[in-house]
Amino acid sequence: MKKVRKKIPLEYFELIKSGKKKFEVRVADFDVSEGDILVLEEWDEKTKKYSGRSLQRKIGYTLHFTLNKFRQKKLIEKHGLYILQLEDK
Repeated sequence: MKKVRKKIPLEYFELIKSGKKKFEVRVADFDVSEGDILVLEEWDEKTKKYSGRSLQRKIGYTLHFTLNKFRQKKLIEKHGLYILQLEDK
């Protein structure tokens, strides 16, 4: 198990802190595994400074894919992606 530190904008920090946002989407330019700890450090885009607040969350599942994994790169570039958080109804 390792700790991975990443910046997170103010608005998303608050959503994770409140428990509303339970997922994170990141460019896969670092190594991460299930069980690792993601340390999210609040970042203010306006001031270009860290606020000093951070959150730690355990990574329960990872999904890594390229834009063309499902041969949909052109559709993704045209329409974008949804990242959906699934909850019990």
